Amino acid sequence: MSVKIRLARKGRKKQAFYHVVVADSRSPRDGRFIEKIGTYNPLTDPATIEINFERALEWLQNGAQPTDTCRAILKYKGVMMKKHLLEGVRKGAFDEAEADRRFNEWLKGKEEKIELKRSGLEKKGEELRKKKLEAEKAIKEARAEELAKRAAALAAEAEAAAKAAEAAEAPEESAAEDAAGEASAQTETEAPAEAETEAPAQTETEAPAAEAQEDTAEKTE
Repeated sequence: MSVKIRLARKGRKKQAFYHVVVADSRSPRDGRFIEKIGTYNPLTDPATIEINFERALEWLQNGAQPTDTCRAILKYKGVMMKKHLLEGVRKGAFDEAEADRRFNEWLKGKEEKIELKRSGLEKKGEELRKKKLEAEKAIKEARAEELAKRAAALAAEAEAAAKAAEAAEAPEESAAEDAAGEASAQTETEAPAEAETEAPAQTETEAPAAEAQEDTAEKTE
């Protein structure tokens, strides 16, 4: 029988998922298939697989050949295990009840492994989220510290500039005060000198006048 169980690609370019289909092997990749028996989404962790167990088992018993990926999917879901046990029943190795017991035991162990993996992934994801939050918190604190340092540096620069401006204004005020003091002292020095100069001149003028009056009096006598 030229029938294969294969995957049919669906979805977008980077968001692909697959249908598990039964198709004629003589017309590959043309979109034609006989029956859809499940879906496979590899984008989740663990991968999401949904299989019509009874139809997949029936097609395998009828001789359909799965591709490597579909064989792994059917093995993961226990279809290949069930087929193997039914072949043992048909050969008389054990009865159907024993086959069911073995299958249920295998299925229970498989489910426990899947649940353990899922819980481990959830725990790992929680730890990763916690680490991510801690890293983001550390980054925010570092940024806040850097901003505080910059603000402190700007404040220190502003304070230094203000002190420099005050220091520059102080010599100018001192120079202005010194200039005013020198002008005042010069004014006070010039005033007594003028007074002393005027007094001798007046005395000298008055002395010849007195001598002239005395000469006139003598001549009159």
